[in-house]
Amino acid sequence: MATLLLTAAGTAVGGPIGGALGALVGQQIDGRLFAPKPRQGPRLGELAVQISSYGSQIPKLFGTMRVAGTVIWATDLKEERSKSGGKGQPKTVNYSYSANFAVALSGRRIRAVRRIWADGKLLRGAAGDFKTATDYRLHLGSEEQSVDPLIAAVEGAGQAPAYRGTAYAVFEDFQLADYGNRIPSLTFEVEADAGATSVGEVAAALGDGLTASGESTLLKGYAAGGDSVRAAIAVLAELEPLSLLDDGEALAIGIESGTAATIAASELGAAGRSEWLRRSGDSVPAEASLAYYDPARDYQTGLQRASRPGPALTSDRRAVAAALDAATAKALAGRRLERLWAARRSAKVNLGWSRLGLAAGRHVRIGGRPGLWRIARWTLDRMVLTLELTGVPGTAPAAAGDASPGRPVDQPDLIHGATHLRLLDLPVLAEELPGRPRLLVAAAGSEPGWRRAELSASFDGGLSWAAAGTTAPAAVLGMAIGAPPAAAGSALIDERSRVEVELLNEAMWLESRADPALADGANLASLGDELIQFGLAEPIGERRFRLSRLLRGRRGTEYACGLHVPGEPFVLIEAESLAIVEAPLGSLGAEARLLAQGLGDPQGVLAARTVTGEALRPPSPVHLTAKRLANGDLALNWARRSRSGWVWLSGSDTALGEESESYRLTLAGDGFERRVTVAAPAYLYTAAEQVADGPAGPLSVEVVQLGTSAPSRPASLIID
Repeated sequence: MATLLLTAAGTAVGGPIGGALGALVGQQIDGRLFAPKPRQGPRLGELAVQISSYGSQIPKLFGTMRVAGTVIWATDLKEERSKSGGKGQPKTVNYSYSANFAVALSGRRIRAVRRIWADGKLLRGAAGDFKTATDYRLHLGSEEQSVDPLIAAVEGAGQAPAYRGTAYAVFEDFQLADYGNRIPSLTFEVEADAGATSVGEVAAALGDGLTASGESTLLKGYAAGGDSVRAAIAVLAELEPLSLLDDGEALAIGIESGTAATIAASELGAAGRSEWLRRSGDSVPAEASLAYYDPARDYQTGLQRASRPGPALTSDRRAVAAALDAATAKALAGRRLERLWAARRSAKVNLGWSRLGLAAGRHVRIGGRPGLWRIARWTLDRMVLTLELTGVPGTAPAAAGDASPGRPVDQPDLIHGATHLRLLDLPVLAEELPGRPRLLVAAAGSEPGWRRAELSASFDGGLSWAAAGTTAPAAVLGMAIGAPPAAAGSALIDERSRVEVELLNEAMWLESRADPALADGANLASLGDELIQFGLAEPIGERRFRLSRLLRGRRGTEYACGLHVPGEPFVLIEAESLAIVEAPLGSLGAEARLLAQGLGDPQGVLAARTVTGEALRPPSPVHLTAKRLANGDLALNWARRSRSGWVWLSGSDTALGEESESYRLTLAGDGFERRVTVAAPAYLYTAAEQVADGPAGPLSVEVVQLGTSAPSRPASLIID
């Protein structure tokens, strides 16, 4: 800046010679002011670690970069308690935590934030969807932006800063369960400018009023920092040589390129002897490497090298907080090596004062000397201009060739999608016998990225709601394309029936299983209210399967075999994908409502069904027979079943599973109905009772087992 001021002053006082003298003095002053200092720009790893230290630098972002940012505001963690555990299980108090905090991203205005990572895992996808529940607001960093409403509410009116000129993100009620109940380390893909930006444009923007001249490398992104403008611009010089050019009226950031001035051989020595120096080749590094951020690898650190043949004792290593593709990074490393090789040539020449127009940073050619030279420094003494020259590559840099960024660590960006909910009332699936109605919740998403949803339950028609925990991991859900025929029985594999199902999303799959696996309970599914097993699952199209080798009416659901309709729900029954909601005993026969709230459900998803208490019912009796005895009596017999003991143990009887054994028998005919309760699976309907009940005719027999909490469905028989 002193060069500009003293050049103008000298010209006004002494004309062109005065201007030259002023420029000389100004360059000496600028040389001291802008003398080389240790680099103080951001280190490569600093952008990947989130900090909250007071006074930390906030980088100015250009292009698109991934940065961690600085936590500039936070509240204490918010604790919530919930209880879990039912009858026969210990009650557990569960704690969950959420946090409110703000993260500064850039010291200049930005356009948008794309993806966000938390502890290295994707938190916000490219579609703007969050994988963990949180409210989120972005302030772009304008000079007119308003105070964030949450910060204002916490800090109080007039006490909250607007952070004008700083782009920052605010997270409200960020759920911490996925991160060990602590605030994770966040990194953000920030789009500061539309498209790429050049080295010269970045340097000019940092210089606040400087202009850029010459073409320079395009950067996909850059994070500028440092304790001064000079420190910030100096880091850019590691990518591309920069010069501060002074035309007497304005300062400009110049790139070492453009047309070179020519100094004739006859001009050399006219004002004094010239000096020429060439260092040995082994003094130049044999390799130049550049560390950078690679967008092709989600902005992880990349490294590209360029090498030359021949001996050398050192290598040149540079790291820049820039986003580059692999080919550009390798080309820059190659150019760096070419500059180091050319810079082993240096010279000092003396010229007449008429050559005062040759400014530092300009390229020149010397008559009779090969190669291209850069003016590193000039001095004027007793009307003799002395130029200190450094060799620069004289031809266009060689092409980088193939450059591989390396294999990225794949991290799928899956959209959460809307929750689909199935509320099931099924028989007991395990050996534990519940004492209250038990509903099973199967849930999944319309997209493969679905995880879980919070549940609320109501058993009084929606008048009151209570938290019911969360869903289990995604179940395999779908719907039946057609309706299967009624089953001929539940004991043998049905080789003829088929059922086609369409699953909810493309990530779901069904597999065939062998008969021994079926005997162990594999491939159990609910189709409507019937439980089936399938041995073969044949894929027949996108998300579609044809199921065959069926076992029907499993676990006492024979009653539902003839109730199927097209489009009814299909759920693969797996313990790890089912959540349990226990209902009050008084809810039997009433409607249960369940509300699921996931990341893709702004309004929640409702499911409802009548509570029939299938887990409380004994299965209906089987093998109901009637035998007319010689004296006219009718001997009725049946076999009981149990809610427990579905795994058959040879040589042993199945446990009763109820507090006592009891049956209700209903005999009905033309004009009469007889009800009796018995304690054994048999009843003798005597001839005398038959005469007392009425005239002979068709007789209807129904047997119900009376369970501890609910009766079974009836077994029935018609006797002519």
